[in-house]
Amino acid sequence: MGTTRIAALAGHFGPDIGRALEKLGGILERLAAEEVDLLVLPDATLGGYIGDLRNPDPASIPPAIDPYGPEIRMLCSWARDMTVCIGFTESAGGLRYNAATCLTGDGILGHHRKVHQPAGEHLAYAAGSGFTAFDTPVGRMGMLIDYDKTFPESARTLALDGATTIAALSAWPASVTDRASRMPNDRQARLFDLYDMARAAENQVVLASSNQTGVTGSLRFLGQAKVVGPGGDVLAKTWSKGGLAVADIDIEREVERARRVLRHLEERRVDTYHNLLDEKAAR
Repeated sequence: MGTTRIAALAGHFGPDIGRALEKLGGILERLAAEEVDLLVLPDATLGGYIGDLRNPDPASIPPAIDPYGPEIRMLCSWARDMTVCIGFTESAGGLRYNAATCLTGDGILGHHRKVHQPAGEHLAYAAGSGFTAFDTPVGRMGMLIDYDKTFPESARTLALDGATTIAALSAWPASVTDRASRMPNDRQARLFDLYDMARAAENQVVLASSNQTGVTGSLRFLGQAKVVGPGGDVLAKTWSKGGLAVADIDIEREVERARRVLRHLEERRVDTYHNLLDEKAAR
């Protein structure tokens, strides 16, 4: 397959979907000229995120869209040969989901609904029910949203399903209970980076991590978009302000090299993980 140019974006996107689409049109045009193959946009790029994790205001829940509706079709027409992962609030079956879609000019390649819900997020969204990898022009991929990457089983499930690249889309805020005066000292900022590197290294995959920036309601988002190699090494990174982390990597070659001696997926001892699916053991 050769070298893949991966871009992970840190940026602020609010509730105005029309404005977000205008912004995205320019971004996609510029990145196409820069020959980006995979673009990972933040969670809630279309419609924004809730402004309070503990007690979201029903009146300010982000607008929901149809994943096969005009907004996504417009993005497909702009994407052309580029593979794009984007987050939004999905409307389906009378419910709202925190969702992400992966698309190209040929249409939708994969879809994910956020499974793990922190604090009071369940008051705004229904939960997804699984993790599935899918084939794309840049190889087999999977997606995680926000809190999903806190749980090693999420990324491991995608890697076992053949994903060599994971797109982690976030609207990840600084700590709401223990705020630091400087963002680099924030506990959630450290965890955000730690999870990105750990999920890549433990599964020996490439991980592209995007995030919102700025402020929505009581939440201050971290930024810190990055591309991580299969050894857990950060290849490119932004900081707390908007920006683009771009890295060129031969995904197949680097994943194969990482797994040449130590093959984490094959060397698991599943027979010893006796309480992995035991709900009582977690209580």
